[in-house]
Amino acid sequence: MSVAKKEYKRVTVKSLVDMKKRGEKISMLTAYDYTMAKIVDGAGIDVILVGDSASNVMAGHETTLPITLDQMIYHASSVVRAIHRALVVVDLPFGSYQSDPKEALRSAIRIMKESGGHAVKMEGGKEVKDSIKRILHAGIPVMGHLGLTPQSIYKFGTYTVRAKEEEEAIQLKEDALMLERAGCFGIVLEKIPAKLAQEVAESVSIPVIGIGAGNGVDGQVLVTHDMIGMTHEFNPRFLRRYMNLYEEMTNAFTQYGADIKSGDFPNDTEQY
Repeated sequence: MSVAKKEYKRVTVKSLVDMKKRGEKISMLTAYDYTMAKIVDGAGIDVILVGDSASNVMAGHETTLPITLDQMIYHASSVVRAIHRALVVVDLPFGSYQSDPKEALRSAIRIMKESGGHAVKMEGGKEVKDSIKRILHAGIPVMGHLGLTPQSIYKFGTYTVRAKEEEEAIQLKEDALMLERAGCFGIVLEKIPAKLAQEVAESVSIPVIGIGAGNGVDGQVLVTHDMIGMTHEFNPRFLRRYMNLYEEMTNAFTQYGADIKSGDFPNDTEQY
């Protein structure tokens, strides 16, 4: 049964909890710049994630590890200037929160003050509990992230599905409950079995957003550049491409170059 969508002038962390209570699915996409964020926000997407995936998508790094706090603030501030409705969640990058709760708080404060973002997202469970609590005590909303945590790629050694074994699945469930008790307003579950993700979503009262985690959760997130087909090398099972912009843009650029070479561009109506 479909659930009537409530129109929010501004989406807040409370809005997301209300959506879960009503059974209304939550939409989430990434953005790293003003132009893309304006389009995503105008389309009515509920949450915009300024992800550390900017390290891959915007800078061409192999992992999310190289992106810095200053760079995340730059991307987030560009996004915030574009939006009128969506909740903007900003990833705390690798190295900005893992070692020391005080450093985690300083990083989160910088993101909130310098970018204008609405919340931060952190990867990990019990190992970052103290950092989460310190940030929350400062009044900064925190979203958790469990399952495949890309900042720990060298620990895992692979981007394969996580929590397939019982021991890891039990730990993930415990971490989800811990994140809720700590005060997180939501959790991203990445690349875990659909059945497990649904169990987690049903066990907590806060929204659970999935990416490669099936349809039994409260919402979905994808990397925008992947779902509109600007990237083409990345083809995981969970990705649905709604466009093929890589091909369309390549054709447009090729035609532009050809028109210049032939003298067709600009024509008489395209000059002063």
